[in-house]
Amino acid sequence: MIMHDKGSPDDESLILVDDSDCQIGVAGKLQVHQLGILHRAFSIFVFDDAGRLLLQQRASGKYHSAGLWSNTCCGHPRAQEETHCAALRRLQEEMGFQCKLQWVTAFIYRAELANGLIEHEYDHLYIGVFGGTPQPDPAEVADWAWRSPDEVGQALSAHPADFTIWFTKIVRQQPRLLRSGWKDFHPD
Repeated sequence: MIMHDKGSPDDESLILVDDSDCQIGVAGKLQVHQLGILHRAFSIFVFDDAGRLLLQQRASGKYHSAGLWSNTCCGHPRAQEETHCAALRRLQEEMGFQCKLQWVTAFIYRAELANGLIEHEYDHLYIGVFGGTPQPDPAEVADWAWRSPDEVGQALSAHPADFTIWFTKIVRQQPRLLRSGWKDFHPD
């Protein structure tokens, strides 16, 4: 399925992929999420040296999952953009810093969101380590917090509706990221 979008400049084009992550086209972000088309994405988990995860609360103006807590950063590569480069770009745009990122794994998920949109992503998971203070863009991030693995696990158990669907799926599929195993992935 090859789709091309000639929508507004604000509706960035996303990379459509098959279930092997091979590009099959591009389409506008809103259209992709309305139709639930499989597309390339990434999720970034940044830890500090003590193993705490940097969480962000999505800004209230986001078109989906607004106000929910999530991993440090997530997004989509643009057409012709390498996924790793896109992850570095979005980390700077959303959270106001950069750090080395290491690719960990990728997985496909599909989930219907509360507002009728559908996430259907081939999601690349990256991790990094950062010891400074984020300077997030308020249009992207309402709040942020460093949380220990136990605090994250307790919050997810007690209030799962406060978190994005992809964050919950990643934590369930990659539990060692929130335990001492995160050090196994520590970027050099």
